[in-house]
Amino acid sequence: MQVAIRFQNHLLAALAEDDARKLEPWLELVSLPRGEILARAGQPFEYAYFPLNGMISVVALVSEGLGAEVATVGNEGMMGLPILFGAGGSPFHVMAQLSGEALRIPAAKLEAAIADGNGLSTMLRTYSQAFFVQTAQNAACNTLHPVSRRGARWLLATHDRAEGDTFHLTQEFLAFMLGVARQSVGIAVGDLQGRGLIEYHRGEMHILDRPGLEAASCECYEIVRAEFSRLLGVARA
Repeated sequence: MQVAIRFQNHLLAALAEDDARKLEPWLELVSLPRGEILARAGQPFEYAYFPLNGMISVVALVSEGLGAEVATVGNEGMMGLPILFGAGGSPFHVMAQLSGEALRIPAAKLEAAIADGNGLSTMLRTYSQAFFVQTAQNAACNTLHPVSRRGARWLLATHDRAEGDTFHLTQEFLAFMLGVARQSVGIAVGDLQGRGLIEYHRGEMHILDRPGLEAASCECYEIVRAEFSRLLGVARA
């Protein structure tokens, strides 16, 4: 693996060279097509993923076939925290939401790498706190805030990880991620578009006014971003 590749992930880039060298023989560069399932609910994680670009979603599913996104991961972090805590798996689905690339490592190799309490172990524990804040804030947001503000927050988080101002997104998928009816999302998207903040056409979302979209979002986006900056020294971008 070319050493420069790992610097595209902020966690790997921040590692001391000794810790990074221990990991590098086990890191494999993989493509993550949009929609690919990386881990299924109730099944052990086979790999941990350090995204280089793109976006990974953690989705909670219920028996009625409905779901909602509980967290996202881009190149600021890692997907596979259950491995860190010896939990194996989780009750959530993990899927690639935006196409991208990641460095993945077998679960057993990651467990061995953190066993001696090195810099990687410390960093992942710190990252787990930031990730917990994100999931907790998302839960509060989904309960307390209207769909239009939640939608703006979600679009900002996606825009942070997209390589440009335009990305593929259907209203059906956005409704699923937010755990609301398709009609509610249509109204919210129409409102944001009417205010000149976004342009949406046939599954293509284009961000026109980033500052305006931040103003339209609830405070949850900034709370999470500030926590990532405080703990890890990097915004979610």
